[in-house]
Amino acid sequence: MKKWITTLLLALSVSALLVGCKKDTTEEEPKTEKQEVKKDTHEGEAKSLLTGEWIDESLVNKRPVAVMINNIEVALPQYGTEAADIIYECPVEGGLTRMMAIYQDYSELEKIGSVRSCRLYFPQFANEFNAIYVHFGQAVYAEPYLNSSVDNINGLVMEKECFTRDKNRKKPHNAFISGEGINKGIEKLGYDTELSAKYSSGHYQFAADDAEVQLDGDDAVVVQPGYAVDKPWFVYDSKKGVYKRYEYGEEQIDKATENQLTFKNILIQCCKWNYEEDGKYLNINTTSGGNGYYITNGKVIPVTWKKAGDGEPARYYDTSGNEITLNQGKTWVCVVQDTYADKISFYGSEEEYEAAN
Repeated sequence: MKKWITTLLLALSVSALLVGCKKDTTEEEPKTEKQEVKKDTHEGEAKSLLTGEWIDESLVNKRPVAVMINNIEVALPQYGTEAADIIYECPVEGGLTRMMAIYQDYSELEKIGSVRSCRLYFPQFANEFNAIYVHFGQAVYAEPYLNSSVDNINGLVMEKECFTRDKNRKKPHNAFISGEGINKGIEKLGYDTELSAKYSSGHYQFAADDAEVQLDGDDAVVVQPGYAVDKPWFVYDSKKGVYKRYEYGEEQIDKATENQLTFKNILIQCCKWNYEEDGKYLNINTTSGGNGYYITNGKVIPVTWKKAGDGEPARYYDTSGNEITLNQGKTWVCVVQDTYADKISFYGSEEEYEAAN
């Protein structure tokens, strides 16, 4: 009898153990209901002609604006520069540089600048994008071009309607414009806000969403375009995949956001140049073609550039003669006088750059 009871208790214990160890599948069984998978269809969006990125489709055919930005040290910090899709930096007199910020969407910007005067080559570059050009005055040599070939908003003529003055700064470094001011100028002057049909294909050729460009070139962790006064340099941030901009010995920031300027692409465009008849004002040849470099993702390749004529976009080609493809994102264009091309430097690390400087 005791043997039978012992056997029964043993059987019950084993059964209980098996039940306790049995996996409860009620919560882990896959759901039979169909799960809705959200796909990014980019409905209502289109590719930007300035960055190659997806933007609201209502902006794609909108003419950009190109604003002259003061880049002298006493005029820093700048405002509204982080929002620019493309920035051109070009030499002016005395070894200084001036910037031209190109915007697809400027409507919400409250302060851009400070805004400075025009040299002939800046509106010529702006015309490559069919942009409305914003400036505050001009060299006399630029006047015929401004009057005949480019839609422009001039602070000398339209200061009260479009511009404001920062009372905490001294002239001529205190003139600013806003998105609202730009729109007022466009409306008053009756400029077309839609891109011309010939610009429908854009200025640059961009990589597809899933095909980021990785250059087969030399290392370019630090890029030094060689300008004499602001002495700028770019440092590649491998985690974020962008180049951080520095000048005058420190980070270049947008005071409106307190953020450092960053760019996915850097183009260096070497151009022929001369002085105007007075021997004072600089002129850059924007149509002659020449050499340069394309830099992205920590690498650099040599390029050549060509231009069919005034108002046509510059095209950049690799050593095999193929037009280069830019990565999606913002682009900084350094225009360098061709006789100063030997000042351009690339470094494989920040340590290498610091040792050389």
